[in-house]
This record gives sequence, C-alpha cells and structure tokens, in this order.
Amino acid sequence: MYAQFFGNFLLSRNIVTCDQLIQAMKKKSTEHMKLGTLAIHASYMTAKEVDEIYIEQTHQDKRFGELAIKDGYLTKAQVTELLKDQGPDYLLLGQVLVEEGIIDNEQLQSLIIEYQSANELDDFVDYSEETQESIQHLVENFFVATERPLSAFEVSFLQLLFNNLIRFIGDDFTPVYPYPCTEYPTNYCVSQQILGEFSIKIFIDMTKSTAIEFASRYVGDTFDEFDEYVQSSIEDFLNLHNGLFNVNISNEHSVELNLTPPEREMTELLSFNNEGYLLPIVFPFGTIHFILVVTTSR
Repeated sequence: MYAQFFGNFLLSRNIVTCDQLIQAMKKKSTEHMKLGTLAIHASYMTAKEVDEIYIEQTHQDKRFGELAIKDGYLTKAQVTELLKDQGPDYLLLGQVLVEEGIIDNEQLQSLIIEYQSANELDDFVDYSEETQESIQHLVENFFVATERPLSAFEVSFLQLLFNNLIRFIGDDFTPVYPYPCTEYPTNYCVSQQILGEFSIKIFIDMTKSTAIEFASRYVGDTFDEFDEYVQSSIEDFLNLHNGLFNVNISNEHSVELNLTPPEREMTELLSFNNEGYLLPIVFPFGTIHFILVVTTSR
C-alpha cells in the first residue's frame, strides 16, 4: 500500500503527471529492484555515488555490488543484506520513474526522505509486513485534506478499502486526495448502507467502460459489454467489502452493525444532507469514485 500513497505524494507535489504515474504503476509490476536503489534507501550510498557506479558499469562488465565494494562504497555484508531485503514497494515505483527519466536519483533520495518524514515511516518500519500503525498514519495523513479528523471506525473502513482494492482488483492504482462533496453527478452508481453505532452510506461510481474492466479484474474473467454480470460484480465487490468491515468491527470491538442490500442509484445528480467526501481512485483502465457519507461516527 505504500506505493499507492507514494504515488499520490508525487502527484500532489507536481513531480509527475497522472498519466506518467499510471504508466509507472503498470511497469512496476514487471520490474525488479536494483541494488543501487536499495543502497540509496538504506542510506549506505548517496545518489551521486550510485550514479558513479552506473557510469562505471558502462565501461566495465561487472555487477553493481562488485564495483561498489571495489570503490569502498559498500561492504560485502551490506551487499548481502541489500540483496536479501528488497525494500518497500514505493521504492520500486521511484526506480521506474528514474528509469523513465521523469526524476533522477538525487530527486528520488530527497523524495524518499520527505515521504518517510511526512508519514512517520522511520528506518525501522518492516515494509514486508505493513503494520496497522504505519498504515493508519498513511490513511490519516492522506485524509487531512477533508479538514476533519477521522474516527477510529472510519480509519478501519478506509484501511480495509485500500487493502481490498489491492487484493481483488490490483495494486496499480493511485488514490487522489479526497475532498468534501454535497452533490455528485452519477455515471453507473451503486450504494449501500452500514447502520448502527457507526453509520455510513457508501457510493461507488464509474463509467460503463471502466465498470467492464473493473468487473473483469474482480471475477478474473473477460467482459466485453456492460451487462447484468458487470453490474452484479460491482454490487458484489461493495457488499463483500462492507460485509468484511462489519465482521472486523464485530471481532475487534464487539459492536454489531447492520448492512442493507446494495442498490443502483437511478438519479443523475446525488445530493447529500450530511456532507460526504469524494475519494477518486485512479486505475490504468479508469477512475473509480467512492463517496462516503458518515451519519454516525465512532
């Protein structure tokens, strides 16, 4: 999940365009981490030193680690350590952007430091197992734009939403900063309510072409037209996510919540009595819009 939020971090600072980021997220899945990128992240080498080794490699048929040891930048033990630890996924995204010429290694080094500082990700974070605490920081920092503190249940809801998108749709997405929403013009929109001590109405909206690709990924099949199977798949994803959330809340807090059946929104313009917030999620195949309207928070 770190890469998805790192992508938004880069977008918000105008480091990349949305198209550049989408392409980099797609390429990331086929790339392998380079030793030089890992050395920068571990603070074993500076960006300038890594670039020097890359230049050396154009003149010598030797591996990066061999040259770094020869030049005194790394020890054998450090090379072994870096080869075992492949680092966080956002580092791979940064590497792709360097390879594409969008940023250079010095920019990547500065951006890593800034991103870790902003999200309280220190050098001791175990990126192989995203901890509840570290992801909570990411979610809370991300939603600062809504200018309202998130309740504990909202944080849990959003953590699960991002996890479920990765698990069932794919990790090649970037969330865009959420913003307050009192009205919303619909495309194909489905909604569902969670009721109880924590009450929230969730809307998921997308164009028909985006819905076809979303449903294809969700069920692991190929849909060619916007039909009842596509529509049912989107309803099922929303129902699955909200059902899992209710189970988590019951297990972790002994709070029982109720879930209404998913409904297709037929109106072209939604209006909300309670202010909601719009959360766009950008995939290569299109943008998914989540509208979250919380009526009872906890």
